[in-house]
Amino acid sequence: MTRIAYQQSNQASRPLSSIDRLIRLMSMAFVLFAGGCSEQGIQKLQGYAQGTTYHISYWSDQPVQHKALKNAIETEFGVIDKLLSNYRPDSIIEVFNGAESTEAFTTGPEIVALVKIAQSIHSISQGCYDLTIKPLFDLWGFHNENPAIPKTGAILKALPQTGMEKLAIVNETQLRKRQPDLKVDLSSIAQGYSVDKISQLLEKHGITNYLVEIGGELTTSGHKPDLQAWRIAVEKPLPGERRLHKVIDMPKDMPYAVMTSGTYHHYFDENGKRYSHILDARTGRPVTHDLVSVTIIHQNPAVADAWSTALLCLGQQDGLKIANAEKLSAFFIQEQGTELIESRSDSLTTAQPFTLH
Repeated sequence: MTRIAYQQSNQASRPLSSIDRLIRLMSMAFVLFAGGCSEQGIQKLQGYAQGTTYHISYWSDQPVQHKALKNAIETEFGVIDKLLSNYRPDSIIEVFNGAESTEAFTTGPEIVALVKIAQSIHSISQGCYDLTIKPLFDLWGFHNENPAIPKTGAILKALPQTGMEKLAIVNETQLRKRQPDLKVDLSSIAQGYSVDKISQLLEKHGITNYLVEIGGELTTSGHKPDLQAWRIAVEKPLPGERRLHKVIDMPKDMPYAVMTSGTYHHYFDENGKRYSHILDARTGRPVTHDLVSVTIIHQNPAVADAWSTALLCLGQQDGLKIANAEKLSAFFIQEQGTELIESRSDSLTTAQPFTLH
């Protein structure tokens, strides 16, 4: 899935249309399609959260109060939403955005930790990845149902409102704006964080064999009751299609996250040209290269989430170079005419606890 999933997911006050629900349910079903072997003994939880769907599969040798677990998960989603939602005016991040001040602001350790990850990736990606891109994203209209090309003057006016260097970490619980009108959008990292938090919740309930998926982003731990690995499908990156492209056999002895960013789910066409929601923070415009999908496999879901967006922003050549330098397990798909061209980082081609085939 793409980063827009979380941006739309925070719209708790805006009901999804029946078409939105159908598309998202189809997408989630596809992600879980590669299950392969028997589901006997697996418990399932699913529902709506963050404006999208979630699916959780788990099993345990110990008794689990299924209903109590479901309630705990729903409560956790509420906590996450109150922290990170750009669609709730009372969320911590939106209160921070609305405070046009350069004084220290207490966001709590969770947001500070995410900003730390993002600052590192911003630097390594040469500024392509940037949490302060919100004014530009809003300008292009990707937060609503009617995106359109803004005027060049409007882009040039919005660009000075962005820049990760204008966001400072004061301490483990506080951030500070170096520019009062700075605004932060955590959507490119928040779904990975959400997957991680729900996974931690399962572990607190004594569950070590699970698959947690939110809006297409997921983490697995352990294996199925029949000792088979959890198997994850990577979809073919073509608009309007839900076809299997690759399958990942996940490791059985440690948790791993699979995060995919793509240009093919949220875009608009104008004058024969396609404009994706993946914006290059350096130009304020959608990326123009032919890279359409990046999948990251990593033990930290938030890190994987952010890197999948960053590498997609950079394009295949620069993205692959950085993936190799950072030893990231990354799978790239380019669309050249009617062909899909695959490439893999060095880490993905060496011996791993998972298999992509």
